[in-house]
Amino acid sequence: MDETNRDLITSLKQENTRDRAFNQLVKTYQERLYWHIRKILLNHDDTDDVLQNTFVKIWKNIENFREESSLYTWLYRIATNEAITFLNSRKRRSLLPLNDVSDYLMENLTSDPYFNGDELQLKLQKAILQLPEKQRLVFNMRYFDEIKYEEMSKILDTSVGALKASYHHAAKKVEEYIKKSD
Repeated sequence: MDETNRDLITSLKQENTRDRAFNQLVKTYQERLYWHIRKILLNHDDTDDVLQNTFVKIWKNIENFREESSLYTWLYRIATNEAITFLNSRKRRSLLPLNDVSDYLMENLTSDPYFNGDELQLKLQKAILQLPEKQRLVFNMRYFDEIKYEEMSKILDTSVGALKASYHHAAKKVEEYIKKSD
């Protein structure tokens, strides 16, 4: 762990410096976490809500951070879990079958006024939405965020081999979808 993050964690765990350190943490990671969550939820308002929940959870649990992984990994794990929890609660509330979350996300994508991608980007997002949830998550983390498999393994609590297989299958499906839709 680099010195800056070590100092930040120390400051977060001390009552007299916690507020200032937390503001620094938010400034440092807010944008990256926003885009990570956004790739999962595809909707600006939902992403803002989940990002806020993520920072609340970080605030409440910083004392429990054991520093067995990097701060970045811990933050991404919380953000990922919050986004998945949000999707699962959305499925339950709207009584969606598990597979229909893709339809919900597609609706988010096409109706989101903040989406400013071109036709190819829209086609890529549609292809990604056809993937099963885990493959979609792995594909986004690897393709867009360029997260190494070892780091992803800690975030998602799964083996590197399983992640590589998920990414490989996801990439093939995305490629096939894009070829079919041309």
